[in-house]
Amino acid sequence: MMMTKLNRREFLKTSSAAAIFAATPGLAFSQVIGGSGPFTDYRALVCVFLFGGNDSFNMLVPRSDAEYAVYAASRQNLAIPQGDLLPINPVTGDGAQYGLHPSMTALQDVFESGAAAFVTNVGPLIEPTNKDQFFNKSVTLPPQLFSHNDMRNQWSSLKGSTTSKTGWAGRMADLIRTGVSGQKMATNASLFGSNLFQSADATVAYVMGPDGPIQFEGFSTDPGSLFYEQRQAFQRIVNAGYASIYERGFAEIQNRAIEAADTVSNAIASAPPLATLFPQSQLGTQLATVARLIAVRDELQMQRQVFFVAASGFDTHDKQIDDQPDLLGGVSDAMSAFFLATAELGISDSVTSFTQSDFGRTLTSNGDGTDHAWGGNQIVLGGAVRGRDLYGSYPLLQIDGDEDVRGGRMIPSTSADQYAATLAKWFGIADADLDVVAPNLRNFVQRDLGFMV
Repeated sequence: MMMTKLNRREFLKTSSAAAIFAATPGLAFSQVIGGSGPFTDYRALVCVFLFGGNDSFNMLVPRSDAEYAVYAASRQNLAIPQGDLLPINPVTGDGAQYGLHPSMTALQDVFESGAAAFVTNVGPLIEPTNKDQFFNKSVTLPPQLFSHNDMRNQWSSLKGSTTSKTGWAGRMADLIRTGVSGQKMATNASLFGSNLFQSADATVAYVMGPDGPIQFEGFSTDPGSLFYEQRQAFQRIVNAGYASIYERGFAEIQNRAIEAADTVSNAIASAPPLATLFPQSQLGTQLATVARLIAVRDELQMQRQVFFVAASGFDTHDKQIDDQPDLLGGVSDAMSAFFLATAELGISDSVTSFTQSDFGRTLTSNGDGTDHAWGGNQIVLGGAVRGRDLYGSYPLLQIDGDEDVRGGRMIPSTSADQYAATLAKWFGIADADLDVVAPNLRNFVQRDLGFMV
């Protein structure tokens, strides 16, 4: 086999600084002083992003007769039959009864056990908004409502009407960086590529594949391998003396990326086998890897972690009735398995998973699907969740009703900033720093939605 020779000039010309920089844990932890921490315990947040816009008013559905009748009239041919809904029994309530999509039996069990909750009709808001204010333009609204990219960015950054290059998980990592400087892996880790949610000013997310760290192609630590010499040659190049500060910095990034992949890969390899079975799906594979990383948290000296995982396919403009059972069933099965894995590891009280999505979808049908909307329902799951309950205000699902701004697009009654701040507070962010994480929080009276212990 031909072995490619590497030299310093080719290395500096052909390596991708951006890709390696994004995959380098711990970089710049000590550049600026953070405001929250230090910590004596372990906590992890797992963001499950549902790309495309989840039709969550078919995920959590009113099943009491009066409310269901309004729902069925609005949803037309997309309504789930009342008798098919999986009943849930919230501890508190608004007088209505609710049920889950019939594909979500696993989540029904976790909800009834007290480890899952729903935050209802939540979405990006800059300030509290009602229908009259919306149409009179007497309130500040997030720009480009109902656009995939813009609404994803709002959920990720909570930027409101300003420009932001950082996400709320990235800002959390910046705030705690001095308190977790001993960690062997970055606070933020993504199993679904680089993302705005984890972008930060002073810290860097560690980006890996769905099965774990992505190793450098053509390298090996085995002296008997053909690629061992290739790796040794590469490391001689990155460890060489460079005159330029930029060359030295770039080489250091490459070295850290190699070391990080080795450290995390070796730790995962030592993780104990789990009895919990994960679904063989895009989301199931990612969450199984997160569970293995959490299992080796002590070896990696981790105190705080935020994971980003995702599933796609939720842009259901057509064939929604055909596609939604697999989509929602996949979320239910994967998130429930993940909770069971954390319970098996004895760490469920310290790990919270939660959903985000581009937006909710219209109540009205476009034939056999739905269009882009605004507010929707989100899942929060974990041992520290005040579960078996609904938080926020579930809307009357009525076309042209008090919360509909055209075609069954619900104005959120709870803001994404309130949702994020509640999770951030549990994560260990000081109350004084919550406005850094969620910049529009100051516009809302309720800073903590109460769904976390």
